[in-house]
This record gives sequence, C-alpha cells and structure tokens, in this order.
Amino acid sequence: MARKTKKTDQTKPWNRRSGAASAYKLASREIINKRFLIVCEGKNTEPCYFQSFPVQTAEVKTYGLGRSKMSLVEYAIQLVNQEPQKDQEVWIVFDMDVNHLKDMALQRKDFNDAVHLAREHKFQVAYSNDAFELWFLLHYQLLESALTRLQYYERISQHWGLSYERECKGQKFSQSVYHRLLNDPNSSQENAIRNAERLHKQSEHLTPADQNPCTTVYMLVQELNKYLKK
Repeated sequence: MARKTKKTDQTKPWNRRSGAASAYKLASREIINKRFLIVCEGKNTEPCYFQSFPVQTAEVKTYGLGRSKMSLVEYAIQLVNQEPQKDQEVWIVFDMDVNHLKDMALQRKDFNDAVHLAREHKFQVAYSNDAFELWFLLHYQLLESALTRLQYYERISQHWGLSYERECKGQKFSQSVYHRLLNDPNSSQENAIRNAERLHKQSEHLTPADQNPCTTVYMLVQELNKYLKK
C-alpha cells in the first residue's frame, strides 16, 4: 500500500527531493541528442582514447575492429543501415601504416579508396599518415618530417619515460592516454590541434596517401570537445 503524504508536508524539502531528482534525470536524458559512431582500425588505442572524452551532452560509441581500411567503411555502412539515427555523426579512424614488404601502390590506393568511400557515404574520416601516434606527439612538438611508426614509438617513449611499444598497446593503458596527455604539463591539446591543422593545410592539395606527416584526428577531437562537461 502506497504511503500518502500530508498536504502540509508536500512542499517541504525532504519531500521535494525525489521529484526534483527525477526531473533532473529526465532533463539529462533529453539533452543527449547527439551520437558519435566511431569505427576504428585499431582494437585498443584509438577506441579507448575517444571513449575517454568526458562528453556530457552526446553519446560516444566506439568500435575497435582490427580490419582493413575498406572493411571499416563497409562495416560502418552496415551499422548505419541497421541503426539509423537522426543526429548521428559517423567517423572512420585508420592509419596509412606503410608496410615496406608490400606493394606501395596498392597500399596508397587502398588508403585513398577508403577515404573516398567514406566521404561518399557522408562519413567523416580521421586518418593519420603514417600512424595515429603522430597525434600524441603533436601535443609536445610540431613534426614536419615523415617518420615511421617505430620512430613515433621511440619519441613517445622519451616523453613518457617508458617503452611505448612494450607497455602501452593494451586496453588498460590505452584507457589512460587521454588523461595522461591532459595532465602532463609538457603536453597541450591546444597545441596539438594547431600543429595538426597546420600540417593538414600544408598538404591538403595532395591525396591523403601522399600527405605525410598528416593527421585529421584533430577534427574529431574538436567535435568531441563541443560536448564536454562544463
């Protein structure tokens, strides 16, 4: 049997609290009307990094697939068809990641074709040439020379005082990277955005596969930042 509240008690603070809390929860649900669907080539580093953004008024859904670039776009197309949503922004995240043992022309074509297919479906692309870790390094310095993935690892290791290749590729560490960069006094996301934008503008007349060094991750970061907790 439900307990009745006396009329004289209905306006008292202790009695209003539960109703106010319910109203707050309802309002919180109502303002989350933006969704980011982020499909990543990497299984840990990229999805964990983007999932760490403390967004409040948007939903961030990440997928770390470990698939080829074209497969990522095809997977995103399937997801959108299965779960259509009005205010949804779809991002595809992948690297050039040159393999010198394979045909370079085919690698360039695969990279460019994936970017083209994504844009054809109105998806955004956060690509990096050569590796996603370029985005991390741009928090510390502007890099204008093309480097290999292993060279990125070496430089990050110097900044963080550890072995990036051995210690930092697992899920647990990947979940800490956003806050590590945010709390490091030598790191600046603002500088990273500025550096990445500069590199992108310098090479945007080239095909994505020929833009090196370059990362468009800064564009996704800027979008997520619009929905952070104030």
